[in-house]
Order: sequence, then C-alpha cells, then structure tokens
Amino acid sequence: MREVAKSLKKRVLSRPLLLGLAAAFAVIIFIFNVLPSLFRDPLLERVMEAGELVVLTRNSPTTYYQRHDGPAGLEYDLAKGFADQLGVELRLVVPSTLNELLTGVQNGEGHLAAAGLTITEERKRSFRFTPSYQEITEQLIYNRENKRPRTLEEIAPGTLEVVAFSSHVDSLLKHKADHPEIDWVARAEFESEELLQLVSDNVVEYTIADSNEFLLNKRFLLNLRSAFDVSEPRQLAWVFPLSDDETLYAAASAYLERIRASGELDRLIERNYGHADNLDYVGTVEFRRHFSRRLPEYRELFQQAAEEHGLDWHLLAAVGYQESHWRPDAVSPTGVRGIMMLTQRTARELGIEDREDPASSIRGGAEYLAKTLRRIPDDIAEPDRTWMALAAYNVGFGHLEDARVITQQRGMDPHIWLDVKQSLPLLAQRKWYRNTRFGYARGWEPVRYVENIRSYYDLLRWLDEVNDIQPEQAEPDAFSILPQVP
Repeated sequence: MREVAKSLKKRVLSRPLLLGLAAAFAVIIFIFNVLPSLFRDPLLERVMEAGELVVLTRNSPTTYYQRHDGPAGLEYDLAKGFADQLGVELRLVVPSTLNELLTGVQNGEGHLAAAGLTITEERKRSFRFTPSYQEITEQLIYNRENKRPRTLEEIAPGTLEVVAFSSHVDSLLKHKADHPEIDWVARAEFESEELLQLVSDNVVEYTIADSNEFLLNKRFLLNLRSAFDVSEPRQLAWVFPLSDDETLYAAASAYLERIRASGELDRLIERNYGHADNLDYVGTVEFRRHFSRRLPEYRELFQQAAEEHGLDWHLLAAVGYQESHWRPDAVSPTGVRGIMMLTQRTARELGIEDREDPASSIRGGAEYLAKTLRRIPDDIAEPDRTWMALAAYNVGFGHLEDARVITQQRGMDPHIWLDVKQSLPLLAQRKWYRNTRFGYARGWEPVRYVENIRSYYDLLRWLDEVNDIQPEQAEPDAFSILPQVP
C-alpha cells in the first residue's frame, strides 16, 4: 500500500510539471512561429517590395501556353494585368499535376493560383476564392465514332476517366449519391487536354471537360463531341490560401471587379475565345486537306513575302486561304483575282502585272497588308491592331475609320476590336452610314472575314507544329503537341 501511495503521489506531483512544460512549449511555438508574423509587413507590401508576383497555373490553351510571339492564354492575360497594376514582374510556376498545384497554394509555393479553377463547396473549406471572372459548364465528351450516351448511368464502369482532384470528381460524387452504379477512373497523371486527346484517339471512351476547354480543343481534335452537361453553370476564380493576411487577396479581388466593370474582362475573353467556335467540322476538315495538298506548293512564297515585310507567314497564309483557299486561278464575280484576290487597282498600285501568278499575288498581298498595318494608329495595341488591319484589308481603311468613329459615338472604345466589330455592321444601316465619310458598306463581311482568319491562323500554326515537330522533340508542356498513344 505504501508503494502504491508513493506512486500516486508522484503522478499527482508530476501533473503541474507536465502542464508547465506544455505551456512552455506553447510559448516557444508562439515566439518562433506566430510572433514574427505579427510584426511582418502585409503580403501585398512584401510582393511589391520584392518586385515579383508568383502565380501557380496550368499549361493549357485555356490558361497559359507559349506562342511563337510569347506567352498567351486567358489566365496569363489576367495575371499579367494584375502584376502590371501592382508594378511588379510576373513569374509563372507550372506544377506537373492539378494536385501539386492545389498543394502548392496551401504550402505557399506561389502567391495565388490562376489556373481555371472551379469554385466548389469542398474547395471553399481549404481555399479562398476571388470573385468569378468566367462561367462554364462541365460536359461529358465522347468520340464521334461511338454512340452518344444520354446519361451517366449508361456509361460502363471503367470507361469514364477524369482528372483526379478536379471539380469533375466532385460533380460525379454528387451524381453517384442518387445513382450508385456510376463509376469512373480518376487519373492524377493526366491533364484535361491529355484526356481529350486520348478520347479523340479512341483510347479512352469518355472524359469530362469544362466547356471552355472543349471549345478550344475541338478545333484541333476533330473527333470530339459533347454529349451533355454534367453540371449546372459553374464559376471560375483565382485561388488563395486561407490566411489572416487578406491584403493581396483584396487587391486581386478589386482588380478583377475593376476590369469587369470597365469591359476589359470581356475584351480578354473575346481575344481568347471569340473566334474559337467559328469553324464547323466540314470547314476544319477541308482546311486540313488543303493544308496537306495545296499549301506545300506556296509555303515558301508565303514565308519569303512575310519575312520581307515583317509579317508572320502563318497570318499571311491564313489571309490567302480566306481569300482563295490557296487557288491561284480564283476569280470573284467582282473581278478580284489570284491567291490574295487583289483588285485590278491594287495590283496596278503595287506594280503587279499578273494577279494569277502565285509569287506576284502573295508578294502583293503581303505588301498591301503591311501598308495597311502601318496606317493603323500607333496607340492601338496588339492583337487588336492586326485584327483592325485585316478588317481594313477587306472593307477598306476608310470604312474601318468610319466604324471607329461610330464606335466612339456609341460610347465604346475605338481602339478595341471587340467594340469596333460591333459597330462595323452598322455601316449597312442608313441611320449610321449617312453621316460617315465613306458611306454604305457591308460591314458584317469584314467581321466574318477577320474571325475566319483568326481561326485559320490558329489551326495553321497547330498543324504546322504537329507536322514539323516529332513527339519526342516536343516540349512536354506544349498543349498542342500531345504524345501519341500506341
């Protein structure tokens, strides 16, 4: 009994000691982890002092990718605009998987994620979202050679593959609550674009993609079809870690709200998506056929003429395709001729004697386009400058200027293609053209003309890369050159 009493006494006496040690340990944690943060400058100030905004993103046509003329993609445009507003440099970090990206946000590997991420209730428990900047739906994608499913319940187990840790998994879990038979495979090693490629190649039967991803990729992956929406409209937003320091988050939210109110957000979305749905399946197949059969004969001529006048040869070739489908003997009812469909007057001004000679026509078209570009006011930025030059190439510089005047009269921006293209069709309405310098014009034609060329340009560059770069030579993050699955 005496030994038991001593043991109990020791345990009772040690409890205050243990509590004291725990308290001391808590103080140490506070001193080393919490206390410094109380005296640390707010995150926004630290970013501005460092002169760098670090953004986690994904490599895809809807987010960020490298073009021949530099980085592009809606998320890049948005993030670059925010960095510019802060007066700092933008540094993009591209994790290998979606899970690594989300983990990177939590671990502070970047200041935020701009990666086309959907707001979900599950994610709200771990992250803070900015106001939304784009709305999408999630769609079930299948290969056109296969039967179109009508419901998720029709899909055989193991045939539906989606990106692990994506909002698509969340949507499937909601459906599974009512339909337990629904099954899928979550793939952590693939991005959405890679699964779309596999469906197009008929290696995977079904996947789920956001509507904006499907819109941009279906131009290149012709076998893809959308069966139905898997979700209601969902919002995309930037993602921040949960933190008591909301200074950078507040600045980003205010930036997104500002560009929404100013119309800049609409212009950025139009720049990235406005032309994406312009070509139908038949038009795309026809273009690819002519790319293989007609373009090789004239490719070098386009390259030489473009280099001579400081143009992108892909753009010049896209203009040639819009004009004549690369047919040197093309003739319109109004008498324009050749690959670049030069008028007799334009050919005379350019010193072109034979409009049906491919070299002469392409050289003349390049010179005329370069001259038109030089006439566009210097304060119009790219790519709006190029789109307006193409409109002027089609309808005439005077009519373009009339449309820009109308744009200003309507309280819109005459320096922005999105605004000007809404005014061009008004040149066919007496109410508007009677007060212009150059009068009536079929203003809807240059709008269609420019949008077609934008589609041909994107498709031409993609096909050119696929044909020139073998899979083993391609950069691993190049969205348009996915590895071929045997």
